[in-house]
Amino acid sequence: MANKNLQSAKTGKKDEFYTQLSDIEKELSHYKQHFKGKVVFCNCDDPRVSNFFHYLSYNFEKLELKKLITTCYKSQNMDLFSENKSEQAIYLEYTGDKNGDHIPNPEEIGIKQLKGDGDFRSKECIELLKQADIVITNPPFSLFREYVAQLIEYEKKFVIIGNLNALTYKDIFKLVKENKIWFGYSIHSGDREFRVPESYPLNAASSRTDEDGYKYIRVKGVRWFTNLDYEERHEDLILYKKYTPEEFPKYDNYDAINVDVTKDIPIDYKGAMGVPITFIDKFNPEQFEIIGLGISNSGIDVGVQPYKKEHKKYRKEIQKRGAVDGDLYMIKDGIVDVPYARILIKNKKL
Repeated sequence: MANKNLQSAKTGKKDEFYTQLSDIEKELSHYKQHFKGKVVFCNCDDPRVSNFFHYLSYNFEKLELKKLITTCYKSQNMDLFSENKSEQAIYLEYTGDKNGDHIPNPEEIGIKQLKGDGDFRSKECIELLKQADIVITNPPFSLFREYVAQLIEYEKKFVIIGNLNALTYKDIFKLVKENKIWFGYSIHSGDREFRVPESYPLNAASSRTDEDGYKYIRVKGVRWFTNLDYEERHEDLILYKKYTPEEFPKYDNYDAINVDVTKDIPIDYKGAMGVPITFIDKFNPEQFEIIGLGISNSGIDVGVQPYKKEHKKYRKEIQKRGAVDGDLYMIKDGIVDVPYARILIKNKKL
């Protein structure tokens, strides 16, 4: 099931999830070689609370950046050190330390007004995007597809945060299959804590308020999405299990075996395998080939055959599990078993 906090964000368009500084540090430290002489754009960030702006401005010289640009949506404040609201959207330009204190002071940051509302889709923000080499931010969860499509259209490098389930969107998965986007280095499992605006409704089971009154929620299944390469991405996944038909049954409507856990991928199976979407955490493009997506609300990618006539009596059970014609399934003792989303892969080294 999708995480309730993310569902709430999508439904209510409450997308202001502020990423923790520690998570940003752990991820961006693996891309230092990509930053030298580059213009970095954070186009979904309020600098008063954005740890992206904080990390990149304070590490500007260390990363050898050329320029840092940040756009701020309307109703945020021009004064970096005030909580007062403003109806004026702004953007900031920082080109490095000028007075030798190695701190990004307000007088060193160019604060300029935007004519529009600062939306990343606006003409003004797109013109700023054209200047950038790399985009780094936490985009709105509800607009993730549209956001990534814009980055691809303008051929930008990026490191952004999204939900694991975004991988099952047909347009996002197509990019993964074509090796144009992959998961980042540092987040592989568990959940992450995000700061949220004061108006955000909290769920007591997955939220807290700190001593300063700031609200935080925990969100499951978040991942970094990027097209910046890093060394660890090309390490082979160590395999140890051998194939047996009893442990790895085939789907009834597609010639592939089902693998429930990534680490259990058989070392000696040459054919197609359906693996969990978390496999992408361990995906090495030199070791595996991605064939397609096996089951998804966004539609399938592999062209599996529809149900056979003799399976019609099981349609009700399939529909209860949220499957549609063409989804991967297995029939065990007359009961339809529809697994969670599966990525279909082949081992390229056999």
